[in-house]
Amino acid sequence: MRNPHNEALSSDISGAKPAGTSAKEAQPERKCVLTGRHDARGELVRLALSPTGDVLPDALARAPGRGAWIGVSEDELAAAVAGGKLRGALARAFKGAPLTIPADLAEKTRAALTRALLDRLGIELRAGNMVLGTEKIAQAARAGAVTWLAHASDAGTDGPNKLAQAWRVGEEAEGSGLKGVILPLDRAALSVALGRDNVVHLALIDAAAAERVAVPLQRLLHFLGSEHDRAGDLTAAAPAARDTVDTKGV
Repeated sequence: MRNPHNEALSSDISGAKPAGTSAKEAQPERKCVLTGRHDARGELVRLALSPTGDVLPDALARAPGRGAWIGVSEDELAAAVAGGKLRGALARAFKGAPLTIPADLAEKTRAALTRALLDRLGIELRAGNMVLGTEKIAQAARAGAVTWLAHASDAGTDGPNKLAQAWRVGEEAEGSGLKGVILPLDRAALSVALGRDNVVHLALIDAAAAERVAVPLQRLLHFLGSEHDRAGDLTAAAPAARDTVDTKGV
């Protein structure tokens, strides 16, 4: 029997959507200044224009002032910076305002998105919403308490497979293919960010926490490219976390 907290979230949560609507469909769309494509706000990255004219990544999409959205990968952004395409696109978006675009904007953007994800994971750990350690995660998973499961990029296969099986049992979802996310972060990065030794596996036990983590994770995976998008499938969350997504502040 699944625990009550795994039931669908109530509709009074800001941004909640009807059952059957995907997370992407629930998000407002933005237009990429480089490609002209419209996509979910949570998959695009905002570039902000500082008062001095510097173009900087706005990983949380909250910086005041003028901004423009990009929906390309890191490699594509680097090429657009080097070839002058980004300058032209931003000149139109910012209506001729003076611009200073750093040559390493793509690297700065990846670093900012990675930091945003690590900071969010740290916040959820300190809030008591995260479980670490194989045995503790397996126990929580079998009890139906896990809403999101993830692994370091160098985790191997045995640990993730065993924890995924425990999760499916706890969710009464055997045969569903439910599994954890492979993060674009190795155990060293996770261990430093979370202040714990040898962090390989991590799980969230709160659906709202899973939604909050999904925001920076989705942006980072999309920016890193299609290979990481597939490895970090954001549908790999417990049914409650998939059913409703709070897009406020995305």
